[in-house]
Amino acid sequence: MSYAMKRERLDFIFVLCVLCFLNLKAVAQLSSNPDKFLGNITTRYNVDYGNEKFYTLWNQITCENESKWGSIEGSRRGSFNWGGTDAAYNYAKQYGFPFKFHTLIWGAQYPSWMNSLSTSEQYDAIVEWMDAVKARYPDLEMIDVVNEAVPGHAPAPYKNALGGDGKTGYDWIIKAFELAYERWPDAILIYNDYNTFRWQKSEFIELVRILRDAGAPVDAYGCQAHDLTDMNFSDFKAAMTEIQNVLKMPMYSTEYDIGTSDDAHQLQQYKDQIPYMWEADYFAGITLWGYIYGATWTTDGNSGIIRDGVDRPAMAWLREYMKTDAAKNAKSPFPGMKKEASVYVKPASIAVTKNDTVPITIRARLSTKSIDSIMFYVNNTLHAVLTEAPYTTEYVPAKLGKHELKAVVYADDGSTYERLSGINVYNPRVPFKEHWLPGTVQAEDFDISGEGLTYHDTDNRNEGGTNYRTDAGGVDIVTGNGGYALGYTKNGEWLEYTVNVSETGLYSYDAYVSSGVTNSSFSLSLVTDDGLVSLTDIIAVPQTGSNTWETYKAVSGRMLLPLNEGKNIIRLNITGSNCNIDKFVFKRVEIDKNLNIRIKADPSPATVYTNSVLSFTPTKPAGEEAVTTVKVYMGGVLYKTLTEKPFEFTYRPTVKGTVNFSAIASDASGKESDIAKYSLVVNNRRTPYSGSRISIPGTIEAENFDKGGEGFTYHDSDSENEGNAEYRTDSEGVDIGTGNNGTVIGYTATGEWLEYSIDVKEPGKYSYEATVSSGTSGSGFSISVIKDGKTTNLCTVNVTNTGSWGTYIVQKGNFSAELEEGPQILRITITGSYCNIDKVKLICTLNTAVEGISSDEYRYYDMFDVNGNRVDESYKGIIIMNGKKILNR
Repeated sequence: MSYAMKRERLDFIFVLCVLCFLNLKAVAQLSSNPDKFLGNITTRYNVDYGNEKFYTLWNQITCENESKWGSIEGSRRGSFNWGGTDAAYNYAKQYGFPFKFHTLIWGAQYPSWMNSLSTSEQYDAIVEWMDAVKARYPDLEMIDVVNEAVPGHAPAPYKNALGGDGKTGYDWIIKAFELAYERWPDAILIYNDYNTFRWQKSEFIELVRILRDAGAPVDAYGCQAHDLTDMNFSDFKAAMTEIQNVLKMPMYSTEYDIGTSDDAHQLQQYKDQIPYMWEADYFAGITLWGYIYGATWTTDGNSGIIRDGVDRPAMAWLREYMKTDAAKNAKSPFPGMKKEASVYVKPASIAVTKNDTVPITIRARLSTKSIDSIMFYVNNTLHAVLTEAPYTTEYVPAKLGKHELKAVVYADDGSTYERLSGINVYNPRVPFKEHWLPGTVQAEDFDISGEGLTYHDTDNRNEGGTNYRTDAGGVDIVTGNGGYALGYTKNGEWLEYTVNVSETGLYSYDAYVSSGVTNSSFSLSLVTDDGLVSLTDIIAVPQTGSNTWETYKAVSGRMLLPLNEGKNIIRLNITGSNCNIDKFVFKRVEIDKNLNIRIKADPSPATVYTNSVLSFTPTKPAGEEAVTTVKVYMGGVLYKTLTEKPFEFTYRPTVKGTVNFSAIASDASGKESDIAKYSLVVNNRRTPYSGSRISIPGTIEAENFDKGGEGFTYHDSDSENEGNAEYRTDSEGVDIGTGNNGTVIGYTATGEWLEYSIDVKEPGKYSYEATVSSGTSGSGFSISVIKDGKTTNLCTVNVTNTGSWGTYIVQKGNFSAELEEGPQILRITITGSYCNIDKVKLICTLNTAVEGISSDEYRYYDMFDVNGNRVDESYKGIIIMNGKKILNR
């Protein structure tokens, strides 16, 4: 081989080496630590966004919104939109880093159709949802199983389908984790919440501790870290240490952001907080909640660390920090970012009685190794050595108080895996007072024993200001209604009462309650050996005062099932915070189904300040003569007693919403009907956004949909406004953002719709020009009109993938039907998620109005019949002249 050829070959090899080196450099993420990730989220439904590819910066991805239940199955049950989640999941697979599914259960974003299902149907829907996710993504590495369930945040409104609060106060969360573990035993299962370092730190610790102690398969806790923007560093360190000292579990920072336009302040928080988290052995990884300035959820998107393609100081520092040995070598509780051990210590109950035998099960599983033995400790004393599955033992507590349980799993290679649990030991249950039914039960007279056994309070502070009881822990007993009452109640709290039922039968109740706010509620359950059985649905407590609790009212109802004669335990569950409860008066009732009635409203739905007649009619001929009285309840409170036929009255609603009526008919002997129920929907009056109808031909600005309310003039799949434009306050979840130098509708989901009052001035054929954008494929919407109760479909607009949601184009087309003249409603319905709509211009291409004609006009325009044939002024009938349809007589 000649020298020249050798030189050319060497040069070629050198070039290849350089290219390979450059390529490897381009693919390398900021973090090179093999055991911890520095991740981020999708940006405006895109993975790659900005000048740098996602995979060149981050080595973990979470969907900001795309994998939430409401986003995937929000339109209708069984219809799944996997597009956005697929994109992120497949991207992570392509570049070899973890994808986290966010989230399976969250009370803030879930399909609205769940609200119309029964409890058992809701459970079936949850199972179907998880099964669908499992079928689509069988090998998920990490899952936010439950999101933001701390009391006061967003516990799932459908939690009763998962078992409700139960004995632990969080049975429904435990059930959710069990369902997730059944499907993804190798995934890291995470509980995720916000305000964990500051305002709800204690509540967060308590919730996760209960999950851990109860044996829930929760592998890590996620601190979102939205509360760190202005937190003092020493306070942050103390809070993080406190959380870990109690829980002793792996930790993630799941939604980290520092929302400020002050570069120096953002930089300082990054420099203080990230190394402290990253270098902790129990810390497993951090997900930044966005990185592009202007495209994050904070004010003006100011948590972004890349602005206009340029690193802010925090990003520049982050790049350098991740190159340090401290960052590269930091240890993780999940080597390789994967879970090897699943270890959960499950006592039969976390609140037990002294000297009772407590069965304990240790669920242990290793992914790639074998279990040699398990050492089980109680209060740091070895209690049992377990070598064969199932790993079970028993413990008999002889002392009151907290007992720590610990399992240490030894693998065949000598490695160990540890898990804590705990139980609280109390004296046996004793009734505070004897209660007999029929009769009265004072709410403050719950059974004696202890927290978690006969009552549960979210804190140990008695804010009631009375000394009625010294054994009530944090239960708040106040003065009220001429005596004592429960007060300062919070969602998830409960109390139990031993009652003696003198006669088997169905019982009604009158609950004397008060509230100074809206959305307070409670329910009653029966405690059985097999768990809780619902005695009532959730019972709404009316607002009896404005931020005052002095006025009490009786809320009435009937139990769902009979009580058996003898001793029973009834639980009072607080399902909506801030109600005061004085007492319950229970009465036994005799039911005669011949007295059953139906409720009807005319008109229905009703409109504010417009009369609606409610009538109550017996369903059987025998009841028409027998019924003597109908008691009508509104929101559970007695509203009217009707004693004359026909049993009806006029109701005039004053506010928009749903009014829940119930009614009980009775005869002269006192027998009663089943409870009849009726929900009357009350709509606002429809008004055009600008005060007057939109003239057509003309332009419809998408954000200017009619005023009226959810389900009436628009429908959104959730109540969260994800847009960043403060354009209107009456949109209840419709996402209005900025775009195309104005305001637009964005974050759209299939099945959502908006309506506009229009006035067609020129009837006939129309074309449209829609100004739209989309960063994905499959987006679209349809346009229809509603007139005189009839809906006519006009067109479907398949929105082109414009590359990003910030790039708008005009798409043109023609309506398939003519518009009639006069007032009507135009509806835009989303048929494919994730399109932004700025405006739609409607252009009349053929005015079909029939007009008169003057003799002078014959001289200026050609005339045609409706078939396009030229005619003269002698032709009688409809002609086309100057683009108009005219009657020539």
